[in-house]
Amino acid sequence: MAVPSARRGAGRPKRRVLSRRLILETGLRLMDAHGVDRAGMRAIADELGVRPSSLYNHVAGTADLIAGVRELISDRIDTGVFAAAPWDAALEAWARSYRSAFAAHPPTIALLAVTPLAERSDTTRMYDAVVAGLVRAGWPPERVLTVIVALESFILGSALDYEAADDMFEPGPRADVPAFTAAYRARERALAASGTRPADAAFELGLRALVSGLRAEHAALTRG
Repeated sequence: MAVPSARRGAGRPKRRVLSRRLILETGLRLMDAHGVDRAGMRAIADELGVRPSSLYNHVAGTADLIAGVRELISDRIDTGVFAAAPWDAALEAWARSYRSAFAAHPPTIALLAVTPLAERSDTTRMYDAVVAGLVRAGWPPERVLTVIVALESFILGSALDYEAADDMFEPGPRADVPAFTAAYRARERALAASGTRPADAAFELGLRALVSGLRAEHAALTRG
């Protein structure tokens, strides 16, 4: 009776198929772990166990890598709410989603905040949804990008603040700053009672103030 031949390759680990998304996700993971400066093409190739030249079949270079990482993060920002909610409620939901997306990847904040959008970037579709929602609500087209950038400046700063220690303003046992110390202790008690982090309380207060001001401006513009 013939003995069945052993199946070749049984138990051999499968090699991951190299793709643009795998390269971008690996780059983002390395940025989170080691910082932007240690997440270049060579570092990604080492992480994936391939030659750097293999990456260029999917990613054109460093600029394309940064653009792709921005797209990964932007894809996690909710814009669907602009199709279903009033513009002001949609802006609040978008801002919270935007902050959460970037707060999950702190090393990318400073980099992407000053990097121009790449040509044909998918991130542009995220902005298009926001712009379209604001224009439908009566915002003049020449004003909507100013509104978005004003909110983005606040959102990205808040995303950085999210990573700060809750006690970073702790005054310590000092007697020469009584007003500051009293305010810190009062806030400490209030936040402890509500179970809210300082960064979250500051973000929500700032967001309400910004959107309230935008409501007033929108009302004035639509009356005019």
